[in-house]
Amino acid sequence: MKSIALKTFLEYRFFGGLCLSDEGKMIYHLSRMNEEKNRYEGDLWFLDEERHFLLANKVGSFAMWDGSRVLFSAKREEEENKEPHTELFTIDPKGGEALPFAVLPLTLQDLRRIDKEWFLVLGNREAKKFKHLPEEERKKALEDEKNYEVFDEIPFWANGVGITNKKRTRLFLYNIRTKDLVPVTDEYTEICGFDFSEKRREVLVNGLSFTDKAPLFTHIERINLDTLQVKEIGFKGDFAYRDVKYFGEEILFSGSDCKSGGVNQDDDIYLMDLNGENIRRISPEDWNVSLWNSVGSDVRYGGGKQTQVDGQFYYFMTTEGGSSYLNSINKEGTINRISKNEGSVDFFDVNNGKIVCCALREQKLQELYLIDGDEEKALTAQNKILEEYEVKKPEEFSYSSQGDEFAGYVLLPKEYDAKKKYPGILAIHGGPKTVYGSVFYHEMQFFAAEGYVVFFTNPTGSDGLGRARSDIRGKYGFIDYDNLMDFTDEVLKRYPAVNSDALGVMGGSYGGFMTNWIIGHTNRFAAAASQRSIANWVSKFGITDIGYFFVDDQQGATPWNGVDVLWEHSPLKYADQCKTPTLFIHSDEDYRCHLSCGLQMFTALKYHGVDSRLVLFHGENHELSRSGKPKGRVRRLREIYNWFEKYLKQN
Repeated sequence: MKSIALKTFLEYRFFGGLCLSDEGKMIYHLSRMNEEKNRYEGDLWFLDEERHFLLANKVGSFAMWDGSRVLFSAKREEEENKEPHTELFTIDPKGGEALPFAVLPLTLQDLRRIDKEWFLVLGNREAKKFKHLPEEERKKALEDEKNYEVFDEIPFWANGVGITNKKRTRLFLYNIRTKDLVPVTDEYTEICGFDFSEKRREVLVNGLSFTDKAPLFTHIERINLDTLQVKEIGFKGDFAYRDVKYFGEEILFSGSDCKSGGVNQDDDIYLMDLNGENIRRISPEDWNVSLWNSVGSDVRYGGGKQTQVDGQFYYFMTTEGGSSYLNSINKEGTINRISKNEGSVDFFDVNNGKIVCCALREQKLQELYLIDGDEEKALTAQNKILEEYEVKKPEEFSYSSQGDEFAGYVLLPKEYDAKKKYPGILAIHGGPKTVYGSVFYHEMQFFAAEGYVVFFTNPTGSDGLGRARSDIRGKYGFIDYDNLMDFTDEVLKRYPAVNSDALGVMGGSYGGFMTNWIIGHTNRFAAAASQRSIANWVSKFGITDIGYFFVDDQQGATPWNGVDVLWEHSPLKYADQCKTPTLFIHSDEDYRCHLSCGLQMFTALKYHGVDSRLVLFHGENHELSRSGKPKGRVRRLREIYNWFEKYLKQN
């Protein structure tokens, strides 16, 4: 069998946009990489019990099914200097050509049909500037504005989005006959989610309103679509709503008050009447899980539904241990775990009790599965390409650290021989409230195929450990560092073939922070690769899309009331103690962990005579390793590989 190579991931396929019909048929979106054109391209597939075929190619990821025709987005022509818009087309699943349907004057995020003429559309539409000026003067003013940006609120940008100052995701009514676009929400409210009731002809919206500083907390509104009358409902005090749905004659929502766990506090599930009164919690009082999928992998692109109401049940995901599961809950609070297998449920759809999910199972890539009782039946085989390759299964074991038990994983090289010596790589996930599991991870499989022992774990602060142990506020770089060093010791003890003089460490985001921290506190690693990292909590406060609240929340300090605390937890403080050759990777549009942190750490190491290298990717953001452009993802992995080959294979 072939070995996983650096560029093997270019052959993978990525699922998204799953949609089930009332008859049990389904459509889904499938993305693939085009390295030559340096982009992702998508197909729309149709699947029922009798047929499975390509419905349309080179389409966007958006799709909706009204029972007879499929509605999807596609960009048919490359047009420069055109205002943001979304082109919609329809196609009959029985066959035929795609037909133009509508051109929406906004960047579309979601779409719901109300009746034959009206749609609810969620998207971003920039207000027309200088509309009071004559057309020629307006064009000149707009051209001049391209030379600068004006910031007068925070956050002023968002990772993967760009400049957000005075731009909001809004809800509109769109008439396909008259092309009228009627705002449902105001220009200062960012919509985080919505649900539509055909019976009541109204919407529930979860949003946050601001003009200078975005709050941490959101609010729920009921909006009548005929009168556009708004009524705010829900808790009277501060609350971070995550999801809101009509649930029969009541309203279901999830969220938290952030009082016991900060912004990473796990959510609970509640019900209230339509007037926003008689609120009651239906999730268990002793619940110890999170309500999302945080299992990490680098073989996803796009996505689908994370929550849904179907009949008498609300469907949602939880992360427990190193896996995510699909669950349901009824109004009485009875919870049923729908998916039983370990791995990752990435998204799903439910229609009249039929459940289909997109999942990562064992060491396979994404496929669609029908869940029938305790059984899962594979419905697709779009990633059979992986059958041609030798894929290693991580070995899992338990170990103790600082009084707690943790799960550790080790991925052994091809034809591993315990009598030989191998270089090792400690991989650290981002978050910190995410989790490693036993699912397929391309870069880890690649390094194992190249003769490295790759080992990874979920230290304190990770998801899946229970609510108390997932809270690492004020402890960054302390207990998590101890956990990672104890884990490394355990790996060396269990696997004597790992060369302790040829250890590497790598990680991105929080994993980049920990990589920076580690090289300032120990010289046991012969090389490091720090990606999209945090180096300085003081400067992070004012430059990232989450800095102004995340820093204070996680460290309990700001530059004005606790600069010493922030500096104490900053890897940059300890950079003068670094001896480890370190590769830094950053993107110039990373607004989550800003480029300045990578530059500061790189400069510090160079200043103190440590061999280091910084690779800056133009036009990429925080998601480079997961959804970056194909050429960028290839170059990134090659840079890390070359760095470790240089410093770990020579020992």
